[in-house]
Amino acid sequence: MRTSDVFDLLRDGQPRTRAQLAESSGLARSTIAARIDALMRLGLVAPYGGGVSTGGRPPSLLALNPLAWVVAGVDIGASHATAALADLSGQVLVERREELDVALGPKHVLGWVEDVLAELLAEQGRGVAELAAIGVGLPGPVEHSTGRAINPPIMPGWDGYDVPAHVQRAYDVPVLVDNDVNIMALGEQHAHLRDVADLLFVKVSTGIGAGIISGGRLQRGAQGTAGDLGHVAVGRAADVLCRCGNRGCLEAVAAGPAVAAALRAAGVRAEDGRDVVRLVRGGDVRAIHAVRQAGRDLGEVLAALVNVINPAAIVVGGSLADAGESLLAGIREVVYQRSLPLATQHLRITTSQAGERAAVTGAAALAIGHVLSPDYIDTASAALTS
Repeated sequence: MRTSDVFDLLRDGQPRTRAQLAESSGLARSTIAARIDALMRLGLVAPYGGGVSTGGRPPSLLALNPLAWVVAGVDIGASHATAALADLSGQVLVERREELDVALGPKHVLGWVEDVLAELLAEQGRGVAELAAIGVGLPGPVEHSTGRAINPPIMPGWDGYDVPAHVQRAYDVPVLVDNDVNIMALGEQHAHLRDVADLLFVKVSTGIGAGIISGGRLQRGAQGTAGDLGHVAVGRAADVLCRCGNRGCLEAVAAGPAVAAALRAAGVRAEDGRDVVRLVRGGDVRAIHAVRQAGRDLGEVLAALVNVINPAAIVVGGSLADAGESLLAGIREVVYQRSLPLATQHLRITTSQAGERAAVTGAAALAIGHVLSPDYIDTASAALTS
């Protein structure tokens, strides 16, 4: 059994004695002692209170030390950026948000990230050596294996740019990059749905995309494009031209700009998705009807996904999700009608609880997942004796 296997027994935060660890793992106490020694030298495990004595000296308890290292989570949006430091449990310690146009280019935006992370580390009294990894979310398609944006539609200058290499010039740590909706799925799960291993997070905003967590693992697909729901064909959009060049895409009738355009055509003033939400909250009947129809269109695509991947929960986020029950009602109407009864028997369809913090929380969770992975811990443990 590797050092990481012993650590995995403590990762849930539940304190245990060496004897309990030996019993759970089947290893000799001497082996457990050696593995625990390595984990304590790394700072990942620390003594926790005291055990209950059954006679003689009470046994010492050991537990995960979430403050051993910190990670950074960075959410880069179309017009904002948020950076945060979190401990190894995912608890955000400090964060900073600023209005920042992604179209300013990677050098400007990533320069802001570098400067702010230095400030946040100083605020926490942490040195650069205590930063274990950085997770970054970008508002466009990302090749996760390289951390490069691929043909991002709203990110001039970012196509193929080596984001990890840029950030690593200032911070020599692993830099993990993913698209915003995948990051949001991780954030929602980490903050509010830790018991859900099969989750579909749907972002409905300028575009429509989904983060798919199946069997506890984020599913990116062969080229990282899994979950691109916005360009799935739906019946009502058959003759509608989409910005991708095709006709019939979900995004062309159900994304925020499309709903706003439909309202303008009906004589209602609505420039974008935020106006749509404002109208819905104000009780405008035409806006409520338009959003519910967008929900039905989205439900048409989600019903197929429910039959294919059988999620336990569908969480809807993004700016149009602020329309709340008007959007959810349309989604539920079609999903429950068109999906198999067994697949929807316990299915939850809700709006995001994490809200706008889902992305930065998920970026931190991405970094934590890397530094607490078996390979990372075993490599760090081996380095202690090399």
